[in-house]
Amino acid sequence: MIYGPRLPRLGTFEAWRDAARALASNGVAPDDVDWGMEDADAGLFGAGAPLPPPRDIKVPKGFVTLAKQVCAHRDAGVHDLLYRVLLRCADTRGLLSNRADAEVQQLEAWAKNIRRDMHKMKAFVRFREVTPQGANRRQFISWFEPDHRIEELIASFFTRRFGDMDWVIVTPEVTTRFEGGDLSHEAKASSKLDLNDETEELWKTYYANIFNPARLKIKAMQSEMPKKYWKNLPEAELIPDLIAGAEARMREMQETAPTLPPIRAERILERIPERAALGELHACARCPIGAQATQAVGGVGPPNAPLMIVGEQPGDREDLEGVPFVGPAGQLFDQLATEARLDRTQAYVTNSVKHFKFTPRGKKRIHQSPHKTEVEACRVWLEQEIAQVQPAFILALGATAAQTLTGDGSALMTRRGRVERGREGLPVLITLHPSAVQRANDGGALREMLVKDLRLGAKMLNDVKAL
Repeated sequence: MIYGPRLPRLGTFEAWRDAARALASNGVAPDDVDWGMEDADAGLFGAGAPLPPPRDIKVPKGFVTLAKQVCAHRDAGVHDLLYRVLLRCADTRGLLSNRADAEVQQLEAWAKNIRRDMHKMKAFVRFREVTPQGANRRQFISWFEPDHRIEELIASFFTRRFGDMDWVIVTPEVTTRFEGGDLSHEAKASSKLDLNDETEELWKTYYANIFNPARLKIKAMQSEMPKKYWKNLPEAELIPDLIAGAEARMREMQETAPTLPPIRAERILERIPERAALGELHACARCPIGAQATQAVGGVGPPNAPLMIVGEQPGDREDLEGVPFVGPAGQLFDQLATEARLDRTQAYVTNSVKHFKFTPRGKKRIHQSPHKTEVEACRVWLEQEIAQVQPAFILALGATAAQTLTGDGSALMTRRGRVERGREGLPVLITLHPSAVQRANDGGALREMLVKDLRLGAKMLNDVKAL
């Protein structure tokens, strides 16, 4: 007997779930089921035999979530493969955890496609206001062309993000409405809407002004914003000219960089007189990093400190506050230094690179390691600090600091705990950066290594003070 369940365009997952439960609980084999969508051509068996009555059936943890995503995929074999894996899960414990299984791999790949399609819809839906005069709530409309049947999956995101207004999202197959706090879907064919409003020119002006040529990565941009979405984005018509003029704009930014630090940085400098000689650092344009950072971050500490501690670069907190080692990694370092009895008050603390290099991700700024060319371009400022402070020895935290101070940033785990001769002729104690302890899945071992090296640094500092 052949069963031919047909699934609706809306409520696809729920319909598949109910049919799969009825079939699986009655032991129906995958080859005896011909799955299909309601709007597709009827198969050889049409609707097939009526479904048997459902009985209780247990599904593995995680399968429902996976199936809900995969059901939105347009591949013709989606529902059949889901049913096959459902039956196999009953006989194979932990099947979904077996990433080597070909059928599980295929389901995960389809789910990844769905998540990516949802991410693109979040990023590229552009609402236009259509509020009539006298309306109680603002009203907006948008057109989007998803690759898969994701309208129901993504709707909750828009209701949370835009819950204070009424809106309609039209796709070629489904119209989603959120009116007066009520969400509804209607399966109907629609043609592309012709949408324009008075804010588009304002938005394009804003986009052109925030476009940062120093952060331009064309391949990465096209990967995150594929050209197929450009036709629905008002700013897309500006992109070719912005790319073409990026190099000239970056040169202009470097040539017109401010010669004075920001007011906030100036106030910090007033509290740290030993950094005054490095005031020119804030106008540095030796590499592109400074174009995106809030301010340059120099070192702090006693002007004649016997120990200099050198990290990699400022983080998000350091960039905003203008002081090194105040973020999470710096706070961890302070804890470990206390544990190792290393007197931080006797140390001048700074970084190899003086600006924060990052990539934006939503509201967050994600740290990026500086390139060797950027490290070398910034070394002149560290050399100036070393000449000004004249420490007895230097503690290098991480590969970037080792590269700057010794000319070699490789094999850090082999070299840590050793004292090497630096470029300036000073002893350099090589160790890990505290951020490596934070990132490690099991940071206990790395933590012990760093504390051990800091104890050696404390002994060296005590020996220097005893002279």
